[in-house]
Amino acid sequence: MDDASRTSTPCLDMEGSTLENDILGSKLYISLGLKGQMNQNPGNPKALSFISSLLQKSVEKNETMLQTTQTKDELITVFHGSRAPTLTIQQYVDRIFKYSRCSPSCFIVAYVYIDRFIRSGNIVVTSLNVHRLLITSVMLAAKFIDDE
Repeated sequence: MDDASRTSTPCLDMEGSTLENDILGSKLYISLGLKGQMNQNPGNPKALSFISSLLQKSVEKNETMLQTTQTKDELITVFHGSRAPTLTIQQYVDRIFKYSRCSPSCFIVAYVYIDRFIRSGNIVVTSLNVHRLLITSVMLAAKFIDDE
């Protein structure tokens, strides 16, 4: 790779990080519940609620669409169950967070993984597959982010 292509490629600038950027970043992290939540708020980070609400809205929208079109064009994957779990998505996310002890950023990366998986094929997130997609993507994100 030559020097011209290196400068035109976007990347994270770790050397350009300043104290001011760190403070602004930490305020943003705290507002999302990603940082400082253990000392300030005994509840779960806001980012987890946000992600679970996004997934819930997607499931509701997709199931309504599948019912109105009454087609079975949905691709059945290994993530599909025979019936929907009794836990809501929010309860499941909270449970994963409580027992896995992975960082809240893992859930954000997990959501990105789910989004990429869905865009890669004719896959629709429904109540039959969302829980399995979620636990698998959180596990992969934790292996990538939190493992040392």
